[in-house]
Amino acid sequence: MGSPRQYLTIRALCEELEVAKSTFYDWCAKGRAPRCIKLPNGEIRIRRTDFERWLESREVAA
Repeated sequence: MGSPRQYLTIRALCEELEVAKSTFYDWCAKGRAPRCIKLPNGEIRIRRTDFERWLESREVAA
């Protein structure tokens, strides 16, 4: 298995988190999604480092 990609597509992020694309777009609308990059062709990418930081910021104490 290779190393994780540096940039995630919305599809890859949703697959990794096991959530629907509509959930991701809802998070975006509410300002709760990880930072995104909009490419000139309109596609969205998420830096893996931003995604990891975003996940860590949502950790809760057990």
